[in-house]
Amino acid sequence: MTSRQARGRNVGRPTLEEVAARAGVGRGTVSRVINGSPRVSERTREAVEAAVAELGYVPNTAARALAANRNDAIALVVPEPERRFFAEPYFSDIVHGVGVALADTEIQLLLTFAGGDRQRQRLAHYLAAQRVDGVLLVSVHADDPLPDMLESLDLPAVISGRRSADETLASVDSDNYAGARAAVRHLITRGRSTIATITGRLDVYGAQRRLDGYRAALTEAGRAVEDDLTVVGDFTEEGGRRAMAELLARRPDLDAVFAASDVTAAGARQVLREAGRRIPDDVALVGFDDSAVARHMDPPLTSVRQPVEEMGQAMTRLLLEEIAAVSAHRPAASRRLDRQQLVLPTELVPRESS
Repeated sequence: MTSRQARGRNVGRPTLEEVAARAGVGRGTVSRVINGSPRVSERTREAVEAAVAELGYVPNTAARALAANRNDAIALVVPEPERRFFAEPYFSDIVHGVGVALADTEIQLLLTFAGGDRQRQRLAHYLAAQRVDGVLLVSVHADDPLPDMLESLDLPAVISGRRSADETLASVDSDNYAGARAAVRHLITRGRSTIATITGRLDVYGAQRRLDGYRAALTEAGRAVEDDLTVVGDFTEEGGRRAMAELLARRPDLDAVFAASDVTAAGARQVLREAGRRIPDDVALVGFDDSAVARHMDPPLTSVRQPVEEMGQAMTRLLLEEIAAVSAHRPAASRRLDRQQLVLPTELVPRESS
């Protein structure tokens, strides 16, 4: 008789989590052993099997039957050109966070790009064939048809960055407004009088919120919001170069720039140097993301840190919860009511550029 059985007949049936705790491994490892996966060392297998025997664990056959109807795969969909994906650290940090969240599961991650009509059509056919259990959407623009397509397929999905304040999908975002506001307030406290901004694409809600935060900080300080100090960019380095050149032509008196991404700030820095402007002596520069780009710039870039890896992990957790709800046959209307809109805090990281 096991110690658990000795405590009385009314003790509940042992769980997978209890087996994992007894064996000193993760829940996913126990699942792999029970399902006969070869991806487990012999020592670990023996520890799990001993815990199963000691606790008297019996696999939930109903849950396993539900799992058998799943693909054990999720798609990470990026509606951007591949070149941008590999150029910007934001995307690799998201992928890393997703990988961490999936580490103790059997779920495979499929990466796909949907930056053009043909790619979107191909993706639509793939998803309609129910080859994945859910989708993570990253970098979605306001007019992108993909979220509505996922809704019509009733496919679990989580979006990184809301499309609007009225987002209907589960989402994970950073506090873009507060981050931008903190960046501009920092520049004001450093005595900067003519503060410009290079935005991201304004069909991205996060870029809109960063612009709102920029304007709010100026207004709160009693400063005028001058339209000729704002240039719309696209989060890229080349976009940062173009926008910075335009700003210098419009307002050669500017003494600070808040860029909507670190990559954009890198492009702006190049143009400032070519124009003979010293950073931060003549022009202070602040970015957004706090990526490796910020730390390796010369001078190192003051930037707003958004917890990108944590965002990837949170997105994945929300998606796995939705997939579990589908497996449990919860009605679609009920699942929609439970969709969460997470906003994670940002933090200003001052460095020599400001």
